[in-house]
Amino acid sequence: MCDPSLVALRALIELRDELKDIVELQLIAFPQDGILSFPNGKHLMREAMRLGCDVIGGIPHYEWTRDDGVEEVHFIFDLAKETGAPIDLHCDETDDEQSRFLEVVAARTIRDGMQGRVVAGHTTAMASYNDNYAFKLIQILKRAGVTIVANPLDNIVLQGRFDTYPKRRGMTRVKELDAAGINVACGHDSIMDPWYPLGRGSMLDALSMLVHVGQMTGRGELFRAFDMVTVNPARAAEVRWGVKEGLPANFVVFDCADEAEAIRLRPAARWVVRAGRVVAETVPAASVVHQAGRTLPVTFTR
Repeated sequence: MCDPSLVALRALIELRDELKDIVELQLIAFPQDGILSFPNGKHLMREAMRLGCDVIGGIPHYEWTRDDGVEEVHFIFDLAKETGAPIDLHCDETDDEQSRFLEVVAARTIRDGMQGRVVAGHTTAMASYNDNYAFKLIQILKRAGVTIVANPLDNIVLQGRFDTYPKRRGMTRVKELDAAGINVACGHDSIMDPWYPLGRGSMLDALSMLVHVGQMTGRGELFRAFDMVTVNPARAAEVRWGVKEGLPANFVVFDCADEAEAIRLRPAARWVVRAGRVVAETVPAASVVHQAGRTLPVTFTR
């Protein structure tokens, strides 16, 4: 929301309506350069919500001072009270072990009774916290019902940039958070921008990176990780999800034996179904093998 005219937001609102038959877009009022540290930041956030954003964003670690960051957190929670909207903020996306705004988010979530309606993305500073503090924070997060979203493609590229060696991986403590019963999701984040220019928009790409960086390659762990791009984010977004009678017929079909194979192969979606209608499909690739003067056509459905 760091554009006085909010041009991009207005365009996205039009796009959301234009594509509503294909995909449900949720728009977040996100202050990339901070709220207090950007001129008229509070006004722009309120205006963005008035125009039609669905969710309130934030980025407290970008503010100029610790006090400003704390004030930003309190502002977005106050705005949530005014609008009734949920919160999804970037939080402590840094290698700085002193960046500790997540505790403020968790405490305010508990005090405002917003359990289940607050999402904190990245939280990469958690990878650098000492264990005593990290485990205390994890218990507060569990009580708060805050969803934590790791974004492994961006995290593995951006974090540890100032390290020589050993070089930190930087992703948040996915295994420990999940083991504590916290709702953990996996995001893609950037698609093609200065932070991450190599994205394809594939959640299977993001999930593959998550299981590598998080060392979740045991078979049971792979199935558990798959929940982090399906069940868990649906819960965080307050979306009714699943293949079950009575639920909206929204699903993706992959030509794979199971979830572990989907993570390993990362295939294109064979069919994408929304509201019972196929809105996208991928035709299986065909390859030709040349062997000793003969041609062997081979069709790959994955």
